Amino acid sequence: MTAQGDNRSDGPRTGRLYLLLYPFTALAVAINLFMLGLLWQAVGLPALSPVAALLTSIPLGLPINWWVTKWVRGLIDEAEGRR
Repeated sequence: MTAQGDNRSDGPRTGRLYLLLYPFTALAVAINLFMLGLLWQAVGLPALSPVAALLTSIPLGLPINWWVTKWVRGLIDEAEGRR
């Protein structure tokens, strides 16, 4: 028998939550990269196109999405009283 804090079967599985949140996280990363690319112009660097920001956000979104999933999972556990 497991303790109540260790039981995560009541809520969404972490893998499913990871896949659900990935598109939102990747788009948030793309928007932030694009805005950063616009700020780069102030120091003389070339702007980052929206397509380049989107393509760059695909691999960068993976580790960031892991952190977001962990954060959301903690919020779910706290809201359901498991934490």
